[in-house]
Amino acid sequence: MRGVKKRTIVVGGFLLAAVAVALLADAGRFLVVDAPRKADVILVLAGETDRRPARALQLLRQGYAGKVLIDVPATDKIYGYSSMELAQNWIQTLPERGAVRICPIRGLSTKDEARDASLCLATTPGRSILLVTSDYHTRRALSVFQRMIPEHDFSVAAAYDATEFGTPWWHQRQWAKICLDEWLRLVWWKAVDEWR
Repeated sequence: MRGVKKRTIVVGGFLLAAVAVALLADAGRFLVVDAPRKADVILVLAGETDRRPARALQLLRQGYAGKVLIDVPATDKIYGYSSMELAQNWIQTLPERGAVRICPIRGLSTKDEARDASLCLATTPGRSILLVTSDYHTRRALSVFQRMIPEHDFSVAAAYDATEFGTPWWHQRQWAKICLDEWLRLVWWKAVDEWR
């Protein structure tokens, strides 16, 4: 009888370990939601300033929306220039400059950014919004914006950057750090911040 119990415990432990390994292996993939839908406006979330705007312009050219709003930190400075000035100068170089405008944001969290972006969206015609953000940030960003601005219909497109993140997160130290950090933020959002 004692041997049967011991075998059951060992087999149960192996099964539990196998499930844990499978869940961990899929942790990076779970964070990424890349499901763009046609929308009235493309909203580029603040943060990364190369891949996100480039992905938004690609989607604009593909006809996903007719307008792009780019969230830009209102008070940030880079080598003596404000982020707002740099973004505006960049927009002026675009052939689509008439369809792209800046949305100044002041908040540091995705939740605060959603509040700030809602002010810009209130003055922009349209109800459907296509969010563009870094791939690992898509699931949380979509959840935050849906919760904070329920009057809009959101979808999300991922901007990929292999130097920053990959779904097989264990392949590179940077990817592992991003995966862990984003999971902590997602759990905090779902368990605490979403309900405040």
